[in-house]
Amino acid sequence: MEAGALTTDMIIVFVLLGIAVTLFVFDLLRVDLVGILMMVLLPLSGVVTGDQAIAGLSSNAVVSIIAVMIIGAGLNRTGVMNLVAEHIIRVAGVKETRVMGVIAATVAFISSFMQNIGAAALFLPATMRISRQLNISAGRILMPMGFCAITGGCLTLVGSSPLIMLNDLMESWWINNPQALDNAPFEPLGFFSVTPIGIVLLAVILLYFILFGRKLLPSDACLIDEDTMEKRLQEIYGSEVGSSYEIEVPPYFPPQTLGELKIRPRYHVTVVGVVKADRMRKDLSPTQETHIEPGDTLWVIGSEERIAKIAEDHGWTVKEEHDVFRDLNYPEVSGVVEGVVIPHSNLSGHSMEELQFRETFHVNPLAIVRRDEIILDNINVTQLRQGDTILLQGRWEQFRLLAGKTDIAFLEDIKGQDLRPERTRCALFFLVLSLVLALTFKVQLSIALLTGALGMIVTGVIKADRAYEAVDWRTVFLLSGLIPLGTAFEKTGAAAYIATMVLEAVGNPSPLALMLIISLLSAFFSLVASNVGATVLMVPLAMNMAVDVGTNPVVAAMVVAISASNTFMLPTHQVNALIMRPGGYQTRDYMKAGFGASILFTTALVTYLWVFYPL
Repeated sequence: MEAGALTTDMIIVFVLLGIAVTLFVFDLLRVDLVGILMMVLLPLSGVVTGDQAIAGLSSNAVVSIIAVMIIGAGLNRTGVMNLVAEHIIRVAGVKETRVMGVIAATVAFISSFMQNIGAAALFLPATMRISRQLNISAGRILMPMGFCAITGGCLTLVGSSPLIMLNDLMESWWINNPQALDNAPFEPLGFFSVTPIGIVLLAVILLYFILFGRKLLPSDACLIDEDTMEKRLQEIYGSEVGSSYEIEVPPYFPPQTLGELKIRPRYHVTVVGVVKADRMRKDLSPTQETHIEPGDTLWVIGSEERIAKIAEDHGWTVKEEHDVFRDLNYPEVSGVVEGVVIPHSNLSGHSMEELQFRETFHVNPLAIVRRDEIILDNINVTQLRQGDTILLQGRWEQFRLLAGKTDIAFLEDIKGQDLRPERTRCALFFLVLSLVLALTFKVQLSIALLTGALGMIVTGVIKADRAYEAVDWRTVFLLSGLIPLGTAFEKTGAAAYIATMVLEAVGNPSPLALMLIISLLSAFFSLVASNVGATVLMVPLAMNMAVDVGTNPVVAAMVVAISASNTFMLPTHQVNALIMRPGGYQTRDYMKAGFGASILFTTALVTYLWVFYPL
C-alpha cells in the first residue's frame, strides 16, 4: 500500500480546508458565509467543476433539512409541539440536567430509526419551546441533544448513512477479495448488530454532559438579542417595571380588595393575575374591586426589591418559581408590549378606568410613557393623550383582539402563534406519511420529507410564506458550501493520500492499535469531508489492513461506520450546523465540548472492542 504523489490539486484542497477551519475557529466570518466562500473558491481554483460546487444546494441532506424544518413548523402551528413540550416537562420536571437528559435520550431514540438530521430538526421546535418555558438557555440543551442525535445513529443499522451502506461496502470488498478469507461466504450484519456498542456510546455522551455540562456549555441564560422587543423594553424601563413573580397569601390574612391594599401606589407593583385558594377561579385582569383572600395566589410584576418589601409588609410568601401561573407565564402564551394612542382614538381624553379597559380587553397596563416621563402611579385614572405609549401585559390572543381595534398601534408584531389545533390530524398524517415513505417504501429521504412538507402547505396546515420563513437559510448555505469541500477532498485523492500515509507510517500494529488508528482516521475524514465519503474511502482500506494483521475485517469495517459519527469538534456535521444558530454557539463551543466527547467516544469504542470482540 503505497501513497501516491502529492498533487497541486491536493495542496489547494489542503489550503482551502485550512482557511475554512481557521475562519471557523476564530469566528472571522459568519459560518454561512464561510460555506458560500468555499462554494466560490473551489471551482475558481479548478479542483471541482461549477456543477459540483453548487451541488450541495440540491443534495439529499440539504433538501431534507429544508423539508423537515417546514414539517416542524407545521407541527408547531397545530400545537403538537406544545403537547410534546408539556409531556417532557411533566416527565423531567424543571431541573436543567433532567430536562437535558430526557430530551437528548428521546432524540437519540428517534435518530436510531431515521436520519439523525431529521430527528434533530423535527425536535428542534419543541426543544426551543421548552427552553423558553423553563427560562433555560437553549445553548444548555441543544448541543447535548445534537451530540446524542448523532450518536443515536449508531443504535441500529439504519440510523446513519455510513451504517446503511456498510453491508454493501463490505460485500463488495468480499467479492473482490475472496482469497483473503478462504472463500468464506459473506454474512451481512443484522439490524441490531451495532446496538450494544451504540447504547454504550450514547450512555457515555449523556453522562459526559450530565457530569460536566455546566463547565462545557455556554453559561449565558436566555440572552436577549439586540433587535428584540424585550431588549428595547429593558433599555427604556430598566428595573422600573421589573419581572414576574408568584406570591402566596397565608391562611391568616384578612380579606381585602386590591384598592384597599393600594399595592400599585405604595409599591409600584402590578397584580396581573389572581387565583383563588380552590384554584377553580382565575382572574387575569384584576381590578381595584378584586378581593384578595386567604390561600390566594397572586401573579405580580415588579422589581425584586419591591416584591420583597410587599411580601415582608403583609406576611406573604414569594415563590421560588412559577407554579399556579406557569402555563400562562410562557413567552408563547403571554408577554409585555407597547401600544401608542393614535390620533382620534377613543382612548384620548379618557382614563382606562372610565373605559373599563381591563374588563374589556383583559390586559394589564403597567406604565404610561408621556414624552420623557414614565408614569407608574394612578395610571388607571390618568387621562390618556394622543401619542401616549402604554406598556401592557397580557396573553397574546388578547393583544391580537386589541390590535383589531383602531385605538392603539402596537410598536411590534404581536408574538405567539395563532394555533390551528383543528389541523393536528392532518399535520400528523403527513409526518407519518413521510416516515412511512422513507422507512418502508425506501423512498429517498429528501423526497419523502418534501412530500410531507408539501402536503402541509397544500392542506393549509402552514401557509407557503410561513414555510419559507421557517427555513434557517444560514444552515442551508453552510452545509451547501461544505459538501463540495468534501467532494474535492475525495475527488483529488487528498483523503486517500492522508489515509495511506498514516497507515504506512504505523507499519504492522496490533489488532487493537489498528482499530484505534482506523477510528481516528474515520472520525477525521468525517469531520473535514463527509461521513459517507469517509466510509466509502476507509472501509476497503480498513478491511485490507485487518486481514494483513490477522484480525476480523468485519469488525474493522464496523469501526469505520461507527466512528463516522464521531464528528463533534466542528460545526461541519449537518446536526451541528443545524443547532449552531438557535443555540447561539460559536466554533470554539464545539471545540470545547466536542474534544472531550470525541476522546470519550473513541475510548469507549476501543474499550468495548477489547472486552467483547476477539481481535
